[in-house]
Amino acid sequence: MKADSKKNAQGRGWQMFHLCSNLTDMETPPHPSLLPGQRPRARGAGSNETGRYEATRREAADDGWDLPEEDRLIVTEVRLERPRSALSWNRSPDLPFDRSINPYRGCEHGCIYCFARPTHAYLNLSPGLDFETRLVARPGIGAVLDRELRARSYRVATVALGTNTDPYQPIEAKHRVMREILEVLSAFNHPTAITTKGTLIERDLDILAPMAARGLLRVGISLPTLDPGLARRMEPRAAAPARRLAVIRRLAQAGIPVRVMVAPVIPGLTDHELEPILAAAREAGAQGASWIMLRLPLEVAPLFRDWLERREPGRAAKVMARVRESRGGKDYDAAWGQRMRGEGLWSRLIAQRFDKACARLGYTNHLPPLRCDLFQPPLARGDQPSLF
Repeated sequence: MKADSKKNAQGRGWQMFHLCSNLTDMETPPHPSLLPGQRPRARGAGSNETGRYEATRREAADDGWDLPEEDRLIVTEVRLERPRSALSWNRSPDLPFDRSINPYRGCEHGCIYCFARPTHAYLNLSPGLDFETRLVARPGIGAVLDRELRARSYRVATVALGTNTDPYQPIEAKHRVMREILEVLSAFNHPTAITTKGTLIERDLDILAPMAARGLLRVGISLPTLDPGLARRMEPRAAAPARRLAVIRRLAQAGIPVRVMVAPVIPGLTDHELEPILAAAREAGAQGASWIMLRLPLEVAPLFRDWLERREPGRAAKVMARVRESRGGKDYDAAWGQRMRGEGLWSRLIAQRFDKACARLGYTNHLPPLRCDLFQPPLARGDQPSLF
């Protein structure tokens, strides 16, 4: 398809991304909106609203044929990107890292609350169903990362993985992009922090355990609920809560410092589970803990409200009322220092309960700092070994 026709069919934002990132084989337009009453199975979002950067809006319409409609089972599609860069940089004052790596764009876990959903609009895809069904893998990123870490201007500091979309989402089993990244980071003795809710992390213990032994690794496991039914509705393709506790146990037994992340805390829906989650994770071997209040930026807010009405109708009004009480009367407040915790009564109560539970259960305030002094680029092909 020529660039002009693609631009008209898919919009300016996607065309620009296609040219800049060398994304291959992505000619299919985003899924149209669903017909009334039609819901996809095993997905978090119930709609596929057009991304905010698109010039036109797609909407499905009933053609008048009175035929029975089955639930729509949307198959996950993965396109490949030839990455030009591996490291992403941020200067956010309320984040503990300034660099990260994203092996994938979009996330098959389909968590309805995911604050990364709006990033799919940069691809001119929907933050709704497209975010969890139209994914981008970045094979070859290891070689790009190797080159970036060898730059004379590079200064080592902890690199974070899983801060946007999960590096151990189900498609990692086939594409192994995270494995590729870890092999490079381990070879360079680079300090690394991983956030995930995926069980595929157990596959990489042969790399992760030695990195932890050298003081180069810590892992955060996201666990917002212990209720398997709620987890299935809210995070349809993520591991069950009991399975995530087993991952914590396995990592801890391998000597890897693990932090349980009660994230997000959803007031009126999951906040009552705060202490049980912390107790279960501590029993499984977690050393540290953290919490983040539900965040509903941009397209996430209407998607989450729609999910509440469909999946938790009896609690929808209560949940949104408490969310707004903790966000200055709005669905979300992106102000630095407040976006992670919120404000007001509910935020203060959760913070107090969290601190008291952590003290009672014996959590450490901070995991051991990661070592930067071991960083050393390995010999590249053709390099001469040093005599000293």
